[in-house]
Amino acid sequence: MTMLEILEKKKLGKPLSRAEIRFFAQAAAEHTVPDYQLAAMLMAIRLLGMTDEETVELTLAMRDSGDVADLSSIPGVKVDKHSTGGVGDTTTLVLAPLVAACGVPVAKMSGRGLGHTGGTLDKMESIPGMRVALTEEEFLRQVREIGVAVVGQTGRLAPADKVLYALRDVTSTVDSIPLIVSSILSKKLAAGSDAIVLDVKAGSGAIMRDLDSSLLLAENLVRVATLAGKPTIALISGMDQPLGTHVGNALEVREAIDILSGRAGGDLKEVSLTLGGYMLVLAGKVETHEEAVAMLERALGSGAGLKKLAQMIAAQGGDPRVCEDVSLLPQAPVQKQITCGQSGYVSRMDTAALGMAAQGMGAGRLRAEDGIDYSVGFVLQVRIGDRVEPDTPLCVLHARTEADADRAEAAIRRAITVGGEPCGRAKNFLGLVTKDMAVRL
Repeated sequence: MTMLEILEKKKLGKPLSRAEIRFFAQAAAEHTVPDYQLAAMLMAIRLLGMTDEETVELTLAMRDSGDVADLSSIPGVKVDKHSTGGVGDTTTLVLAPLVAACGVPVAKMSGRGLGHTGGTLDKMESIPGMRVALTEEEFLRQVREIGVAVVGQTGRLAPADKVLYALRDVTSTVDSIPLIVSSILSKKLAAGSDAIVLDVKAGSGAIMRDLDSSLLLAENLVRVATLAGKPTIALISGMDQPLGTHVGNALEVREAIDILSGRAGGDLKEVSLTLGGYMLVLAGKVETHEEAVAMLERALGSGAGLKKLAQMIAAQGGDPRVCEDVSLLPQAPVQKQITCGQSGYVSRMDTAALGMAAQGMGAGRLRAEDGIDYSVGFVLQVRIGDRVEPDTPLCVLHARTEADADRAEAAIRRAITVGGEPCGRAKNFLGLVTKDMAVRL
């Protein structure tokens, strides 16, 4: 078997066998064929597609190209949560301790931010002393002892995906559904959990901007994950505005703590409780989603969720006092209140542009090796649908310099549209996909 023979077969639109797909994935992981042949295969897949069976085989082959975590030593059903990326999306830091406080272990591997989207690991590392690189033994022991750990992915987790993802980015094959599905699910399956809750974003800050595309992606993810033997539910949530009001690493940690302490609510809380509820259902903790959300709200009200977050922070070397005193988180030297400057209704937000505004302040990175400033970002004080006046607070900027603040202010003003007519609120949930149904909400 050679890569050229496999290419010839795919070029003619014939389905590939398990052995052929595994040859392709392993060749990518081990660099045993030239990149131009891998790129040619990616373009053939982009143009001709893959059957569900092929996509399942590609997902499993990419999973098996490296290490696969063994969570069997952790009692109970382990449920993972994955988001396709957004701005102000801090759900993991809210729902992971809440779900763990309800008795369901959370053994989660997360990623870093790139481009306009924030990364959970970057947010966690804004906590003084926090470690996200644990050994497998430390990771498993922590989940067994306190019920929750959120760590970085190992270097050997789905290595085929790392190679193919980089090639997709430079060969105009990023928008292939089979390649997106296999990329996401290969890492989720390699992380070892028993079931998966997916948060597929739709809107101006999402990979998939419109509902139809997001629904198609969610349906494919759930179908392929189910065929691969992992019970999976996907929610389609809105990203037409930042999910939380805080954008920036330490600021987002602060908002998560404010929610867990009962000082804040809003869209971030609602989405976290909804996703966490489905995690409890898949874990078999309760029968209905309503019961699950009620259980999470009790853990929130009793302070058990905040206590669990403090335990996780302490176990990973961080300073748990941030849960009682958020001023211990990094603070930007320049903090500037800006107002709306006009009358009307907030009618639209370019969420990707808002994410890029925070990135331009130093909160994000363009390349994986770029450094970031944990303290910078902004706190939005308006939502879509709000009536505003010239003196209505728009946001508080947290910047390194006055010049950075001025540039961010200009970018944020360009990203937020104020119109003359009233408009509706942005919806948090747009769809739900299970193995048995797909519905628009």
